[in-house]
Amino acid sequence: MNQHLEVEAKFSVSESTQIPNLGEITGVDRVDRTEIHNLSAVYFDTEDLRLTRSKITLRRRTGGNDAGWHIKFPGEVGRREVQASLDAEGASESSAPKELLGHIRALVQGRPLLPIAQVDNERHMSYLVNAEGELLAEFCDDHVSTVSYLPGGVRKQWREWELELSDAALQDETGMALLENASQTLQAAGAFPSSSPSKLSSALDNSINYAPTPPQMAELEEGDPARGVLAAIAANATKIAEYDPKVRADEYDSVHQMRVATRELRSHLQTFEGILGGEEYLKIEKELKVLATILGRARDAEVIEERLASLVETEIGDAIEESTKQELLEDLRAEYQREHARVVRALDDDRYTNLLQSLEDLLVNPPLVTEGEEEAEKAVEIEPATEQSEPATAEAAFVEETADNAETEETPADDSVEAAPEAEVTEEPVNAAPQENKEKKPAKVDAALVLLTHLDKAHAKLVKLDKKARKEWANSELSALEREENYHNVRKAAKKLRYSAEAVSKATDVNTKKLYKACSTLQSVLGDFQDAITSREELLRRAKAASRQQRDTFAYGVLYQHEHTLSRSYLEGYPEAFKEVEKAYEKLEEETAKRVKKSQRK
Repeated sequence: MNQHLEVEAKFSVSESTQIPNLGEITGVDRVDRTEIHNLSAVYFDTEDLRLTRSKITLRRRTGGNDAGWHIKFPGEVGRREVQASLDAEGASESSAPKELLGHIRALVQGRPLLPIAQVDNERHMSYLVNAEGELLAEFCDDHVSTVSYLPGGVRKQWREWELELSDAALQDETGMALLENASQTLQAAGAFPSSSPSKLSSALDNSINYAPTPPQMAELEEGDPARGVLAAIAANATKIAEYDPKVRADEYDSVHQMRVATRELRSHLQTFEGILGGEEYLKIEKELKVLATILGRARDAEVIEERLASLVETEIGDAIEESTKQELLEDLRAEYQREHARVVRALDDDRYTNLLQSLEDLLVNPPLVTEGEEEAEKAVEIEPATEQSEPATAEAAFVEETADNAETEETPADDSVEAAPEAEVTEEPVNAAPQENKEKKPAKVDAALVLLTHLDKAHAKLVKLDKKARKEWANSELSALEREENYHNVRKAAKKLRYSAEAVSKATDVNTKKLYKACSTLQSVLGDFQDAITSREELLRRAKAASRQQRDTFAYGVLYQHEHTLSRSYLEGYPEAFKEVEKAYEKLEEETAKRVKKSQRK
């Protein structure tokens, strides 16, 4: 598959508009040549147009220089296009290649992809070059005819101009200047900036209004904290879907961002337990933990590679032979690529698709807990439930199929069920008074109180782990790794408190910004500490392997000592960072107490 960044400008023109002298565009030397291509593209989407509504297009195009299957994603600048050939594995006239479909799996979630429109285009393409003959841009004079296959769809015809920058022109600022200069020239000739973002959008036009819409998030009352709960869950579920194709394309920082969204969503589910609940709810939390673990391994490999690649370029690396540097960096790159491949395999697994579908179902039909259910669920803790059934490896949980051996009770056939005695019928006077013991509708739990209670528990756990970490840091009977692990646990607790603070802020009127910021600072301090330790331990592992092979281990020792020293310097900022968390939390305690008293008076 190929990937390409598409940056272009589109213009509406009449059939009689004359093309100006393109060689007069500032920055262009001449038109190298002009070709005519007959293009035909069929666009595919789900019945409820999930791709189109997300500004993503999937098409099969024949004719021209780039015949094949294409997916286009929106971006901050231009659109990112992923391409596969017409004869790629699994491709047919009506089915896209499996590898290409992976890029939209998070949105499609296994739903059928149907033709929604066809766009035929007689394209007159001119190649604009500079004085050195290098391609700067492609100018397209398009004569378009389309048909929408949606209910209410019609046939349309129009003419438009496009000017797309070449890859070389995108490498520096001259490309955007060329686009601006070309726009001025084309508009002076009678063109107008197109009001339509794409040919597909123009083809569908009003027929898009006749297509069914995807299930919508449940609408709760304004001011209901549970409404904020759903919004917070939806935000991170959306992030996971948005970063899915970026992770597959291995875009910079995409693994990290998808991992953050996954872990934050999992933490939110834990924080929201008691407002939402049920067996399926707990299962989602477990699946998120597995996904976060797989992403975490790739992220750790990525961090180590980045840290050591930067380190060997400093004066520390001067003491290391160039061949050793190269070998180390190549090994680290290969390690990350292996872990990234495992991530992609997990994202291609049906278990991941089921997770996304479960999240959508949760938002559409939220399992809100009532006061009666709350008491029954108090004894259920998420962590033990997830740990009991945790697979041997996180990857195996997603990539390997696991059989569900749980037995289910079936309702006996009608003829095997003993008939219940008929209820005794009594007559009541016509004007009898209404019954006083009518069943009342279960009341919803105090969502704000549930959230603040979770926040208090998260803080209490952080304080407990902090005391343990400080107490055992000077204990020489414990190994360095054991003492360092204590601070790693503090970091995880700080992250949980931060996520809980964010959840409370999104779902209630309680201001947790200071606590969130303080937790972020503490997490950053301990994150640097942990990254240095992870890097150090990887170097130690490699040094031992090199020693067994009777190879020189001097370079590993130099880098190991540097990372060890650096980890200790990071930890110096810990006491002050933790103090700020405590100060921020104290300001919230009064608010928590008020909420508890108010709830008790009800």
